[in-house]
Amino acid sequence: MPPRAGIAALIFDLDGTLVDSEAPGLDVLHAMAVARGVSWQRESMNAQFGGVPMAECVAELARQLGPDQPALDPVQFVKDLRANMALRFRQGLQEILGAKALLHTLQGSDMAFAIGTNGPREKAELTLGLTGLRTYFGERLFCAPEVGSFKPAPGLFLHVAAALGMAPQACAVVEDSLPGLQAGLAAGMQVFSLHPPAGLPDAVAQQVHFIDGLPALQAWLT
Repeated sequence: MPPRAGIAALIFDLDGTLVDSEAPGLDVLHAMAVARGVSWQRESMNAQFGGVPMAECVAELARQLGPDQPALDPVQFVKDLRANMALRFRQGLQEILGAKALLHTLQGSDMAFAIGTNGPREKAELTLGLTGLRTYFGERLFCAPEVGSFKPAPGLFLHVAAALGMAPQACAVVEDSLPGLQAGLAAGMQVFSLHPPAGLPDAVAQQVHFIDGLPALQAWLT
């Protein structure tokens, strides 16, 4: 773990980092893809698309459609996908283990913190509200579609750092996906990885700090 004194702000990913929405959301995408006739395996699809902007996921789905299958309207597909995801989340969405306790600790500390997510604000507001985490962030919720930069590009995290009044090197990001880890490193920030070393490129794995859960991050803060 890096020295506590060297980090003045934490920037959290949302899906799969604070709320357990990554797998359920991708399961909805998988079901809709299969219904369109695409033979994706659930596990491999989830591994491929974890942390990837939805537009890229849908573009890949469109490329997988055969010539005898109806053309995909990406705008309508995403609209239906978001609606189906919202229904799935309302059936029972949980925080990632230790999220609320960690945020409570941060709230009483001198460490600045915020969210930087690739997802749209409507989804972020829903998932944070369902899990009781929204109150911790106030205006410090930053969404890539509004910023105009999506992970793995560093622009979203750099935007969050500037909004917090922090230099990038004083920030650490907390992430669970390869695109998020790459974005944090590209921004020149320390990176805490909830993603295990397996499956990561060596160049990424050698630069991040692996944690086995949010309680480990809370212990580092205290």
